[in-house]
Amino acid sequence: MNGLALATFDLETFLETSGIGRKTVELKAKQSFFSQGDVADCVYYLRTGRAKVTIVSNEGKEATITMLAPHDFVGEESLASVGGRRLTTATAVTACTALRIDRDEMIRAMHGEHEFSDLFLKFLLMRGIRTQADLVDQLFNSSEKRLARVLLLMAEFGKAGEPESLIPKISQETLAEMIGSTRSRVSFFMNRFRKLGFIEYNGRIQVNKSLLNIILHDKLPGDNAVKPRILRFPSKSKRTRHNKPSKQA
Repeated sequence: MNGLALATFDLETFLETSGIGRKTVELKAKQSFFSQGDVADCVYYLRTGRAKVTIVSNEGKEATITMLAPHDFVGEESLASVGGRRLTTATAVTACTALRIDRDEMIRAMHGEHEFSDLFLKFLLMRGIRTQADLVDQLFNSSEKRLARVLLLMAEFGKAGEPESLIPKISQETLAEMIGSTRSRVSFFMNRFRKLGFIEYNGRIQVNKSLLNIILHDKLPGDNAVKPRILRFPSKSKRTRHNKPSKQA
């Protein structure tokens, strides 16, 4: 041995400090990390703040795909190919601090630092699960349930630790984009949630645990829901008697 100790990799230091191929960036609310169509040359690791990912169709219609919270990565499509383009836009919802990691440094860290590659792989798997859940939500759940789920996700229910008492300020238009509904419907549901004590808001929304009732049960307290009428067909014997021709007098 030459007496030189091998440098150990410190995951927390890597993600919390600038270095070769890494730069700390600070964004104000409504500033963009990157825009749809930009060259995809880096990945961002969100340290603080909240952000959203949106996409614009050829017809100019914008949709919000997902919301980002601290410890999320965004822009991972840059790892797919050199010179690729961004498919989405990432924008700060609140003031954000993030680590900008160049594509080459990201690939080096993934190949050389197992602790980092494990963290990133776990993130990708969780995002895939979330995307699947979002698709199922859109296909099978009512817009009311979709709104409740989005609010609970933003409050980080289900994650380790206590849920956030207040979620970031978000417009009803953005919520409508996320659940595939209209602003008027979102306004109706939000007022209903507030009357039932599921949420509180005065400028910012506070999500209460009771909102889980929307997800776990098929109807709200006070709903006048009725079961759909089930059509019952007569038995074979009754059909036979009914269809039997009458005797001639």
